[in-house]
Amino acid sequence: MISKLWVAFLALSLVFGAMTGRLDAVSAAAAKGATEAVSLILSITGIMCLWSGVMELVSASGLAGKIASLLRPLLRPLFGKAAADREAMEAVSANVTANLLGLSNAATPIGLRAADRLYTVCGRRGAPDAVLTLIVLNTASIQLIPSTVAAVRAGYGAQNPYDIMPAVWGASVLSVLVVILASRILRKFWGTGNSGSSP
Repeated sequence: MISKLWVAFLALSLVFGAMTGRLDAVSAAAAKGATEAVSLILSITGIMCLWSGVMELVSASGLAGKIASLLRPLLRPLFGKAAADREAMEAVSANVTANLLGLSNAATPIGLRAADRLYTVCGRRGAPDAVLTLIVLNTASIQLIPSTVAAVRAGYGAQNPYDIMPAVWGASVLSVLVVILASRILRKFWGTGNSGSSP
């Protein structure tokens, strides 16, 4: 879908460039954008490699597992009846922990496993509340270290690329609280009644 959108944008820019007689400007902008994209990628590669290594060490050391154990009691109230299934909650906790630590590559397969287990617990019918809650937590996840954004800021010459961390913490915590509250309010209007819904 994304590739189709980009092709459509490119086609529109060429069409309007030709219609307005500014096709040369469109070509120049495309070349400049490509050059800047390569420069940005090269500039952020180092810092991304650094934090990817740090996060992998956190995971390999067992610290991620300990954080998951601490999160489990906090997550149980969000998943209602599905929280009674230990395997499901272990997968959910691991997924949230991976997102918390910025381990996006690790978070994806864990999240899929958690969703599959929640579907099994809830009877594999429709869109269970427990699965929707997991999606909400993944969409508005709390991040301790915004390594990707910091790397982009460093690539554009920011003197202190990590000075956004307090703002990121506040915004991510608020986003999680808002989406959880919104999901609870909307559930009262649409009352799915799916198995595994929270009380």
